[in-house]
Amino acid sequence: MKPTHLLLTLTLALTITAVIWSCGTKEAPAPEDENELITTVRLTFTEAGTTTPQKFEWKDLDGDGGNAPTTSRITLKASRSYKVDVEFLDESKTPTDNITDEVREEGDEHLVVLTPTPSSLFTYTASDKDSRNFPIGLSGTVTTGSTNQGTLRVQLRHQPPVNGQPVKNGTVAPGSDDVNITFDVVVAP
Repeated sequence: MKPTHLLLTLTLALTITAVIWSCGTKEAPAPEDENELITTVRLTFTEAGTTTPQKFEWKDLDGDGGNAPTTSRITLKASRSYKVDVEFLDESKTPTDNITDEVREEGDEHLVVLTPTPSSLFTYTASDKDSRNFPIGLSGTVTTGSTNQGTLRVQLRHQPPVNGQPVKNGTVAPGSDDVNITFDVVVAP
């Protein structure tokens, strides 16, 4: 073999070795904190002084695209108080995966927001708190106003720490939506 060919072969071999070695030593990217699939949002209202729950659901069993979601119309009585519980489910799995448990366990990173439109429809006060005393919002009290109709926007905000620092501050601003849906609401006499 000619010296130039030998030099070329050695150079090529060293280059290939360096490329392989450098590819093998790179750190793998950190896994992203992926959102769960949520196919069902269930709201359970129990009027104060009663034990009969009313359940209302939003369902999108086939996920984004495909069939349109189905949504219950929420009907409540005027000038009443209700205990409300919010559940998040993945019914695409058998058995159903109750995402609510994960939201509760990771309360420092989640916030459930109930926003009525118009705001006079009702007020919502969360009763559950995270380790920093901010609301989680899976449980609370709804106090209805006078006879009216409108909508209820339900958001599950995912608010994980950024650079190791908590960002959840009790407001809707930080983070991103895991759920952002709307129910029609009637407040009747």
